[in-house]
Amino acid sequence: MSGSLQRIYALVLRHIYLWRSSVMRLVDSIYWPAVQMVMWGFMTQYLLPQASFVAQAAGVLLSGLLLWEVVVRGNLSLSIAFLEEIWSRNLGHLFVSPIRSWELAAGIIIASLLRTLLGMIPVSLMAWAFFGYSIYTLGLPLLAFFVILQMFSWSIGLAMSGLVMRVGQSAESFAWAAVFVLMPVSGVYYPISVLPHWLQVIAWGLPPAYIFEGMRSIMLEKTVHWDMLALAFGLSAVYLVIGFQVFQWFFRSSRRAGSLLGQGE
Repeated sequence: MSGSLQRIYALVLRHIYLWRSSVMRLVDSIYWPAVQMVMWGFMTQYLLPQASFVAQAAGVLLSGLLLWEVVVRGNLSLSIAFLEEIWSRNLGHLFVSPIRSWELAAGIIIASLLRTLLGMIPVSLMAWAFFGYSIYTLGLPLLAFFVILQMFSWSIGLAMSGLVMRVGQSAESFAWAAVFVLMPVSGVYYPISVLPHWLQVIAWGLPPAYIFEGMRSIMLEKTVHWDMLALAFGLSAVYLVIGFQVFQWFFRSSRRAGSLLGQGE
């Protein structure tokens, strides 16, 4: 194993040890998606006896919720993995070690992926057990949806983590709120076509719009738009590169300003 892989593995292992020593650190990964799923699940139970179109929309609402939680959990899990280093006053210690900024970014991305999976898999099984709905009926496109949404969530998380690294903990609120600003133009619960034209232009520049439109096409029309998935993947890759570059830029700026060692409560 190369030195970089060993350091990334050590960073991920540190978070795994934290989770093992305090299960409560993982509770929010399951608790909030579960609360949302139960609330919307009961709403779908109410809608099922209604008109056929509304009844058909019930599964679309649950699918939209679960896929949106992939974005939310991916972003928050990455932000929390980074903030753990600040809260424990460990950021300065990391960067006086041989660990490089891109290795830290890779480590928190992997920790975010593990935490998202630990949260979303149980919640998706709860949706099946409680309401008889399985998001896995989406088939192979579901894997593409997950990967694309995770990549996009990481891009936001990296950019926000870099901002916190440079500005300090006063910017933490941006780490929590950034992803929710995008929800109205992501088409989670409604088609992009209902938005004003100028908002549609913004929406089609974001990967989630293609994912949720693709999800509705599968559920309502039984059609998979692979071209939309390819475009969404390309956009997510671009955003991930931008997010990483923003993280790197804030890191270099923080190092020049000498603010890395002063991070923490």
